[in-house]
Amino acid sequence: MVPVETGGSMNGSRARSTESGERPYNNLLRRLNVADYALIGPHLALTEAAAGELLYNPGDDVDVVHFPCGPALASYLVANEDGRDVETILVGREGAVGGIVSHGFLPAYTRIVVKFGGPFAKLPISRLEAAKTESFTLRNVFARYADCMMAQMFQSTACNAIHSIEQRTAKWIVSAMERTNGDQNVPLTHEQLATLLGVGRSYASRVIQTLKAEGIVATRRGAIHVRNRDALQARACLCNEQVKTHFEEVLRGVYPTQEPGRLS
Repeated sequence: MVPVETGGSMNGSRARSTESGERPYNNLLRRLNVADYALIGPHLALTEAAAGELLYNPGDDVDVVHFPCGPALASYLVANEDGRDVETILVGREGAVGGIVSHGFLPAYTRIVVKFGGPFAKLPISRLEAAKTESFTLRNVFARYADCMMAQMFQSTACNAIHSIEQRTAKWIVSAMERTNGDQNVPLTHEQLATLLGVGRSYASRVIQTLKAEGIVATRRGAIHVRNRDALQARACLCNEQVKTHFEEVLRGVYPTQEPGRLS
């Protein structure tokens, strides 16, 4: 088991390094070949992050890459002039946040927060960039992941423009389930769902009430319980499926479509 230090903030805690030979449960890290992982593995550190924890604010220097592990999720939020944050994409164990598209050392444009708490592996940007200069194959993997992330952002923009709130609600819940070990209890509040959808809380609550009346979901304190996943999937738009298809074409096996045997 890779050691994990609990407590403290992502930016200030003293996380332990991954001293054992076992990799963190992040699909992108586990996809690397042995030689490429050896370039960055000794410099990875694991820490436990709580939901709502801030990783970056707009304008912050991006100096650390964060790899969500297991059921952990990070979220990109774009601030608007009316004071609301709108979430663009979720990133789970299929990827990483911070300095992936921009290659780091540039100011963050969005706010990046921990959506669902759990373990994160941290890597200094300087170490990642040094490793890229030593290995074409490692550089290629991260370039391919950057392509997948951009595709996800493009698809999210199109989804917000053409699909109904109900379709997007179903999509987000199914997407969260896929990244959290397939658990039927998704730790998502009405307020968080509204942020994902870019609508007021009342709109999000109205959709949830409709899904509850049809026996598709139930609500728990701080969570949505999925009672009928097939019915929920049928209500969702196809945006998430298109993103998964692109991941499979560009980085086969990275997107979390299978339930893991266990989480590190």
